[in-house]
Parts: sequence; C-alpha cells; structure tokens
Amino acid sequence: MKILALETANEQCSVAIVDAERLLYFQSNTEPRMQTQLILPMIEQGMAHTQTTWQDLAAIAFSRGPGAFSGVRINAAVTQALAWTHDLPVIAVSTLQALAQHAYREAGLTQVTTVIDARMNEVYFGQFGVDADGIMQAETEEQLLNYAQACQQAYAAVVGTGAALLGHDNHTKLAYANAQDIAEIARFNLQQGKVVSADQALPVYLRDNAWKKIAEQRSS
Repeated sequence: MKILALETANEQCSVAIVDAERLLYFQSNTEPRMQTQLILPMIEQGMAHTQTTWQDLAAIAFSRGPGAFSGVRINAAVTQALAWTHDLPVIAVSTLQALAQHAYREAGLTQVTTVIDARMNEVYFGQFGVDADGIMQAETEEQLLNYAQACQQAYAAVVGTGAALLGHDNHTKLAYANAQDIAEIARFNLQQGKVVSADQALPVYLRDNAWKKIAEQRSS
C-alpha cells in the first residue's frame, strides 16, 4: 500500500510517497508561483526514486484548501487528472488540518489554532487537537474570520501564515504544511476507508465568490 501526497495550496510545492509504515520519499520546492511547472516533474521523480508504479498506489492525497486560490485549484486539478487516468481513489485533506499536523510533527504541539493569511484583513481559521493515533483532529468548524474574530476565538498555540497578523510570534516558523503532513493524515484516512472518487476531489475555499474577491485584491 502506497499513497502519493501532493501539496501546492501554499507558497511551497511538495510531493511525498508513503507506505503503511514510513515515509518513502519527500521533495519540496519553495520557488513562488511555480507549482504548475514543478508538480508533475516532482511526481515523476518521486515515482522513479521509489520504483513506484501507478498500480502500486492505493490512493492519491491532496491538500484541498483553504489556501492560495490558484494553488488550491492546481492541487485539485492535478489530483483529479491523475486519479481519473489511473483509476485511483482520492483522499482530500484540509490544509488547516495539515498545518496542525505539521505543528505536532515538528514541535510536538498537541493543541493548536491554525490561521492562514486570507488577505483583506481575514484569515482561514481552525482549532485542532491530537488524538490517540497521533493525528490532529478538528475541534471546531473551519472558518473565514477577520482578525478581531480570530483573536477572540483562538485558545491554543497559534501557527500559520496568519499568526503574526494576530499578534502571535511564538510559532511563526510553523507557517506551512507540506506533503509529508498530507501523507500522514491520508494514511490514517485510508485505513478508515475515508476516500472519494476523482470527481469529488474538489477544492475548498471558505470564501464565497472567490473570483470576485481575487479581482478586488488586484484592484486594491
């Protein structure tokens, strides 16, 4: 059993391959706005390095958002195309949950508030705590909040690109999740049978009228 995990929903682009017990491959690239050009070659390199064929994969996992609009869309589109082509199920992982998993894996934080900069004085917001299996699980619904609302609701260590915006700098180094975090959650979800078909590999933006909002950002 192997899982291919993809992350392009933030400023980084990363690919991971795991089996039932361990990380087999991980590669990350931090060049900005290069996800479209990088993601497929990185997948090919990972498959070749681990001698993995498409028939070896049990599923493709991806970061479904919320996050950068274009990055989330790229991740969903690439995942859908590969899943359709190779008749594979999909595991959609919340970017906020992956960020919480990153904080647990890198810093041992067992309860976190995850905040991703959503621009226009807003953040994508979630609260997570670790379960008995070492997986960060949501304690509240994911939301799009303004800074004041997010500050009022935060009750644990704050991580993510929105941390400094809310006046929290203790864990600003824990800004981004990567494909390894996606893979850890996906491995657990696969064991629980939490997979969907390719046509359900849909992005989550949390913001209504996303295209309109992007235009407003550019004109401001």
